[in-house]
Amino acid sequence: MNTSNTNVRKLVYSAVCLALALVLPILTGQIPQIGRMLSPMHIPVFLCGFLCGWPYGLVVGAIAPVLRGVIFGMPVLFPTGIAMSFELAVYGAVSGILFRALPRKTLYLYVDLIIAMLCGRVVWGIVSFLLAGVAQTQFTFGMFIAGAFTNAVPGIILHLLLVPAIVMAMGRAHLVLNEKPVAGISLE
Repeated sequence: MNTSNTNVRKLVYSAVCLALALVLPILTGQIPQIGRMLSPMHIPVFLCGFLCGWPYGLVVGAIAPVLRGVIFGMPVLFPTGIAMSFELAVYGAVSGILFRALPRKTLYLYVDLIIAMLCGRVVWGIVSFLLAGVAQTQFTFGMFIAGAFTNAVPGIILHLLLVPAIVMAMGRAHLVLNEKPVAGISLE
């Protein structure tokens, strides 16, 4: 496949991932607590990083919360939407970088996803802390642990079940565009 065709496909995949990031939260929107626990907006951002590469994942992650906030009013842009933009940008970037760097084995797909989740949550915590300082509110370490891990367990489980399965299926169908420049690499 030529470079121009690959770039067009990456843009199309990214647009689909961005659209999914905008509409998936509607499925849980009637019960906001469920939506916050399952984090449906995160799934397409991880997928974009895995499938298209880190630059595309970073951009889709950075844009999705702000665009959704402007269009639908959720998440509230300050401080939630801004903190989510940084978090999701890191998810997309780290998942894309590690997917390209690590061996194409199922185990490493999970390692990549877990590292991306941890990095994104740490960035979310740092940005939330800084934004709380700007707004002159409080963001404690306990609030970070609760928001990033304790309350997020259902979403973490959903992401660990769903994202690798989709990436593996797309890998088997030769639809992953974030390929290493080495022939014969596939997900096992």
